[in-house]
Amino acid sequence: MQELVEYIVESLTGNSDFTVTVSEEDRLITITLSPEDIGRVIGRGGKTAKAIRLIVKAAASKRNKRYDVEIRETDEAGSSENN
Repeated sequence: MQELVEYIVESLTGNSDFTVTVSEEDRLITITLSPEDIGRVIGRGGKTAKAIRLIVKAAASKRNKRYDVEIRETDEAGSSENN
């Protein structure tokens, strides 16, 4: 699942300056990226983020799993903030 999300985000942003973490016990996929790229991943009105969540839901259902997708922005110090 991580490879799928990394491929989508890299295709949208055009760079690899982001992290994708998958927590199996929390059923959570967290995408952490820079403020310059977060708009591309969320999209106008959240449409791109909604599409990413839909793709993850479809891919996870083939494996009888379920994941939530969270998109976070890194601040200048490198830590992440919730969005």
